[in-house]
Amino acid sequence: MKRRDVVDLVLLAALWGASFLFTRIAAPAFGPLALAEVRVAIAAAMLVPLLAWRADLSELRRHATRFLLLGAVNTAIPFSLFAYAALSITAGLASILNATAPLFTALVAWLWLRERLTLLQWLGMAIGMAGVAWLSASKAQFTLDGSALAIGAGVLASLSYGVSASVVKRYFTGVRPLAVAAGSQSAAALLLLPFAAASWPAGALRAVDWGSAVALGVLCTGLAYILYFRLIARVGPATAMTVTFLIPAFAMLWGGLILGESVTGTMLAGCAVILAGTALATGVVRARSPAPSRAA
Repeated sequence: MKRRDVVDLVLLAALWGASFLFTRIAAPAFGPLALAEVRVAIAAAMLVPLLAWRADLSELRRHATRFLLLGAVNTAIPFSLFAYAALSITAGLASILNATAPLFTALVAWLWLRERLTLLQWLGMAIGMAGVAWLSASKAQFTLDGSALAIGAGVLASLSYGVSASVVKRYFTGVRPLAVAAGSQSAAALLLLPFAAASWPAGALRAVDWGSAVALGVLCTGLAYILYFRLIARVGPATAMTVTFLIPAFAMLWGGLILGESVTGTMLAGCAVILAGTALATGVVRARSPAPSRAA
């Protein structure tokens, strides 16, 4: 990759890592559904005008029904679930759970799109899930207000991301990436609106809560999508996907520096296991082919 691409990749990881920090700050004040609505509404307000400027809005109208499906599984559901998880677990742990999304992407593609998986990829999924189980066993408190449900929400959110990848491949091949981003955020905003209105906090919200919500929408969603799709265009989706490996490091860094969250040895080890499994399951690490023999 060129230096500019490396800078974009690191910046994207820093922004998506910060999303767990801002969610951790704002979720207790807004509640999961209201925070998710504010986040996606701001992102849509950024991306739709950009799409209108760069191209046109015809693709949004043409695929309106399918955008509702994508907006649900790619944005509304996972954003709400991770906001719920942030009520009980640290930003670092939530980001580690998020790192399982490529594992679910491979699994859903195998189940739905009939994409073949190699033995190495199956091994990677098993290793990644073992890492999640290890983290869950060390962190979970099996009470309604404990971290067990929060960890489950994080895993379900990552599964939803995995489903969304197959939805994009099945229904949005050939649609410009910026249209996919703008359409999915707009659809998610519509889907979340009645739930956010019903659960909107009664009390006044602090400036830090609004600031975190705006940062989520502007930086961690709107700007991050622009960076992500620019990377896909320049270096390809496989290379752009490696951002997954950097996000937990930044999330733990921001959580430690700003919120004083502790980073335990179990978290680091679990993160390493999950990322190793993800690397295998997504084909980032492949078995080396034997070198061709040369005639004597």
